[in-house]
Amino acid sequence: MDAKNYAQVLIDGKIYTLTGSEDEAYLQKTASYVNEKLTAMRKIPGFSKQSGDYQIAMLGLNLADDYFKADEAARKAAGERDAMEKETYSLKHELVGTQMKLEAVLADLEERQKQLEQLQKKVSALEAEAKKQQAAYEKAEDEKAEAADDLAQAAEAQSEHTETKEELVRRALQAAEKASGHKGGRR
Repeated sequence: MDAKNYAQVLIDGKIYTLTGSEDEAYLQKTASYVNEKLTAMRKIPGFSKQSGDYQIAMLGLNLADDYFKADEAARKAAGERDAMEKETYSLKHELVGTQMKLEAVLADLEERQKQLEQLQKKVSALEAEAKKQQAAYEKAEDEKAEAADDLAQAAEAQSEHTETKEELVRRALQAAEKASGHKGGRR
């Protein structure tokens, strides 16, 4: 069971002994609040001229008004807190979902990076092979050109050789004709 605390407080110039489960500082704070309210109300014109019962009733109404306003503010703050907690939960849930998506995207990115590296290696290998093929093609073209030159030279030489044969045949025929013409003249 809570221990009872006693405190002597001053309210409206009179000393009262209060008991409660709250500590003495809290009891002094509440008494001070009541004194502040009384002082504020006495500053209202005509308040001090009213009967003591009226003043007590007005003090009670003002304290009740403060209580209800504070209670409403507390309820509003609790509602805002609850809404913020729901929003925080929603944001945390969204954050987890976003983190999961990010992890999936990063994993996909990593996989695509590996694929890109493999493709770059293949491209490099194909480029090297293409250079080899190009060199082989150029060499074959050079050899083809050399073979064509050799063939042209051989054809030219053969043509010259053919001309020489033809020339020899022609001369031989001429000689044969002359010889037959001499033979025919002696008869």
